[in-house]
Amino acid sequence: MRLHNRQSNQLRPTTMIPQYNPYAEGSCKIQCGDTIVLCNATVENKVPSFLRGTGNGWITAEYGMLPRSTAVRVEREAIKGRQSGRTQEIQRLIGRSLRAVTNLSQLEEKQIKIDCDVLQADGGTRTAAITGSYVALYFALQHLVTNNLIKTNPLKMGIAAVSCGIVAGEPLLDLNYLEDSNADVDANFVITSVSDFVELQITGEKNTASATDVAQLITLAQQGIKELLQLQTKVITEYENKI
Repeated sequence: MRLHNRQSNQLRPTTMIPQYNPYAEGSCKIQCGDTIVLCNATVENKVPSFLRGTGNGWITAEYGMLPRSTAVRVEREAIKGRQSGRTQEIQRLIGRSLRAVTNLSQLEEKQIKIDCDVLQADGGTRTAAITGSYVALYFALQHLVTNNLIKTNPLKMGIAAVSCGIVAGEPLLDLNYLEDSNADVDANFVITSVSDFVELQITGEKNTASATDVAQLITLAQQGIKELLQLQTKVITEYENKI
């Protein structure tokens, strides 16, 4: 039996608190089971040098795990003086995912920086970071529209992410750490609201994956991401209706 008495095709209990941080232009605290990530979006009136004079904007991301986000304290990477390969991979994935659903030409040489800080980790931190960052990005872009700094919200569609895997021969949606660490096959999916794939990563950890396995994992991911997209829309709409 899975934690929270979940079925194989059920997400972990998931909540999102939009505009959690009063200082950031956009923010979202997302909790997926026992994984908690704080996503903050900051607007900057500058772009990387390769975009200067083009009129295009940029979205980039930074990701990090707090020292006691796990059972054993992890050292801050700033103390080590370098980022791990895992950190660099994840923050590039977050930035790439958000840029895929944004019309950067409408950002008018402004940059959005997304900071994803893992407060508590129990698997799926990168996917939770992407899903929460979309909400934070939405509000940062709305801030620009409200203040007449850009004409329209440049978001073209929604995006969310989820992990899947095969554990003890069974395809499962939204793995926690125990499931992930025992998975025969591990997968991460980033899918847009029009069902396009931004990221489809399937890795045989302890076993290979058949074409049937891959098809089952894709079906699970599509179902889970549909639910996450609906939750994003719900929390955004409820917040906007209150203000």
